[in-house]
This record gives sequence, C-alpha cells and structure tokens, in this order.
Amino acid sequence: MYRILAEAHEVKERRNQIRRTGYAAPELLATQPNQLWSWDITKLRGPATGTYSYVYVILHVFSRAVVGWMIAEREDAELAEALIADTCAKEGIPSQQLTIHADRGSAMTSKAVAELLVDLGVAKTHSRPHVSNDNPQ
Repeated sequence: MYRILAEAHEVKERRNQIRRTGYAAPELLATQPNQLWSWDITKLRGPATGTYSYVYVILHVFSRAVVGWMIAEREDAELAEALIADTCAKEGIPSQQLTIHADRGSAMTSKAVAELLVDLGVAKTHSRPHVSNDNPQ
C-alpha cells in the first residue's frame, strides 16, 4: 500500500511539526576599537558540592581583550546591567557607537538589560535560537 501511495506522492508526515522561522545568522565584524563587544556568563563549580559561581565577562572583539568582568553567586539581570553600565562608563563609550552581542540566556534577553542598552545608545544582537556557534569574529 505504501509503495502505491509513494508513487502517487501521497505519503507525508501526518503529525504537526514545529515550523521555525528563518533567523539570519548575525554577521558581526569589528573594524575599529569599541565598535563591537561580546559578553557571556559562565557557570563554574564551587568548592563544595552543589555550589556554583558565575563569571560575567565582556570581550572587546577588535582586540580580544577583556574590558569588563565580575564574579557573582547568581546569574541575574541586575548584576549584568550594572556590569555593562560600569564597563561602558569606564571605557568612555559614546552613544550610537557600540554593538553588544550575546547568546539568548535569561540575563542577556532581560528587559532590564534591554532598557539599559537603549538608554546608553548601544545596539544589541543575539545568537540564533538553538545555535551554539553564532559568535562575532
């Protein structure tokens, strides 16, 4: 039966499938200093079982230098907001000059961080959903 249906192009998937919209890969290239930063939060194992520390790091993509970092006991949007604001102030970033790239973690996509970036005049980009290697070059 399936052979006959296949010859008539009548065999198809009957279950509902997830239809993901096509996200374009971010194409980010730093051609001068303080044009593009990338930031992330990494979870590190602590000295005791079940304890963790979180390292927040902001990288300057043009020079590959660490421009801001912090170690905290939790992953939190307010901590990320403070780190970004302090780093922008320390580096003297004028409005509309910088783009910050991040993955889609909860702190990275939070409303508090998004509002801060708008206030600072900083553009933001994010990795595509379910793609782990969308990093700036």
